[in-house]
Amino acid sequence: MIAVLLPLPVLVPLLGAGLALVLGRRPRGQRVVSLASLTVALAAAVSLVVLVDRDGPESLEVGRWAPGVGISLVADRLSVLMLVVSATVLLGVLVYAVGEGVTDGDRSGTPVSIFHPTYLVLAAGVANAFLAGDLFNLYVGFEVLLAASYVLLTLGGTAARVQAGITYVVVSLISSFLFLVGIALVYAVTGTLNMAQVSLRMAEVPADVQVVVHLVLLLAFGIKAAVFPLSAWLPDSYPTAAAPVTAVFAGLLTKVGVYAVVRTETLLFTEDSQRTLLLVAAVATMVVGALGAIAQSDIKRLLSFTLVSHIGYMVFGVGLGSEQGLAGALYYVGHHILIQTALFLVVGLVERRAGSTSLLRLGGLATTAPALAVLFFVPAMNLGGIPPLSGFLGKAVLLQAGVADGGPLAWTAVAGAALTSLLTLYAVAKVWGKAFWRPLDAVPPADPGADAGDGAPRTGSSAARTATVLTDVADSDAGSTRVTTAPRAAETLPASRSMWGATIGLVAVTLGLTVFAGPLTALTATAAADLVRPSVYVTAVLVEGEAGLSGGEVGLPPEPGTPGARTAP
Repeated sequence: MIAVLLPLPVLVPLLGAGLALVLGRRPRGQRVVSLASLTVALAAAVSLVVLVDRDGPESLEVGRWAPGVGISLVADRLSVLMLVVSATVLLGVLVYAVGEGVTDGDRSGTPVSIFHPTYLVLAAGVANAFLAGDLFNLYVGFEVLLAASYVLLTLGGTAARVQAGITYVVVSLISSFLFLVGIALVYAVTGTLNMAQVSLRMAEVPADVQVVVHLVLLLAFGIKAAVFPLSAWLPDSYPTAAAPVTAVFAGLLTKVGVYAVVRTETLLFTEDSQRTLLLVAAVATMVVGALGAIAQSDIKRLLSFTLVSHIGYMVFGVGLGSEQGLAGALYYVGHHILIQTALFLVVGLVERRAGSTSLLRLGGLATTAPALAVLFFVPAMNLGGIPPLSGFLGKAVLLQAGVADGGPLAWTAVAGAALTSLLTLYAVAKVWGKAFWRPLDAVPPADPGADAGDGAPRTGSSAARTATVLTDVADSDAGSTRVTTAPRAAETLPASRSMWGATIGLVAVTLGLTVFAGPLTALTATAAADLVRPSVYVTAVLVEGEAGLSGGEVGLPPEPGTPGARTAP
């Protein structure tokens, strides 16, 4: 059973991408293939959660090659939890995108025939990264992500998207180069890239060499995860993309980097701790990101800064290194993926309804669009950490872990996390107060030359109060592009039932994190217990996997009663 299920989250989207490419002139066929592929991938991920939680980690050597030679896929509790959350988000966003494509038709300027196969390739890359049992396969997953995400980011070919895409791809290439250097160093000092074998052999590497290899990998993954000060690229890259693309990028892609950091700290470098560095980076990421968020006047950019800020919570849990800290980090990763995606989908609906996402131009949405107001309010309060929502629960576990640690840096991180929660609440309250609660009559007239929140200078003075009515107009002027604001009616667009349904569904799932918090926190606690005992992962790959080695042969000490471990044959 596991040999069939384990490759499905990677293979099905890849095969679907090929079929969608063949059906390039049949949009309906592409939609069916994409939805069916991601539905099967989600079903496979859910089945893997059930099997792995019951039987412990499972591994598969593709082609029956020995570990360290062929492609190794490993499903432990961490990887299958990430698979389920990512598959849920990818399917929800696809439903939204399909509805948007059907509603807009050719008006959107987005080549749908390219979107579907590229989106499925992105899904395959994400799944491959989570299931990779060796560093090179993890690198391949990142590269597949990079190629697909660059195409998705620049779909439509506007100047802003191409510019953002260039920034994104340059940063990603730097990160990939560092990752490749790290892989070369790991292979040079251990003679393998299989993560289970690296976990065993790295202990024999001199301590100073371990530090160098460790820091190179952390630098590469820190860029991908947008950890401060490696996060400057994110707020300028994500907001320019189409709404569904921004939603899936914001929710998911940085968490692949966080996943890699978790693997690095809990499996590869068990003898070399970089806790101090991680905790300092966590505090800086939380506070700087939150301060950046409250300074924004555009909802997309504001949410992008909160995205950076809340990555700090996850790094905080990893930096603590304790079982409780890791459990809090894993719960918060799942919570944040879903919340951030839901919020960006809601903002996509706001933009279609009002024609803008600038807080300088929005107002009265609580009156004119009460359903939209509810959809924003619930996940926004969740992001801010209002009890008893999942955002509060995740932060509470992390703060308890920090207090239990008791060190000066842990206490500093606790204070930073509490401050960040308050700043986040202030930021989302600011959006609520201006875009939803403020009467339309209170929306100030456009100020000539004022910054509307996206950095573009504004001209014109007419204020329209019936909706957010000032729109950006890109003009070509002597070969350059300038953006001005014209006092004309905003281009508002209808939203289909699919778009509303996908958004409502994801908001409902975020509430499910609160309703089912007990079993979910128990699952993340078990996953964290596995992570602090790397022998569970190593045993699954080298002893119980197709290598069929004994614990003594791979250098494992006997560890009877290890949670999640099974008796070797």
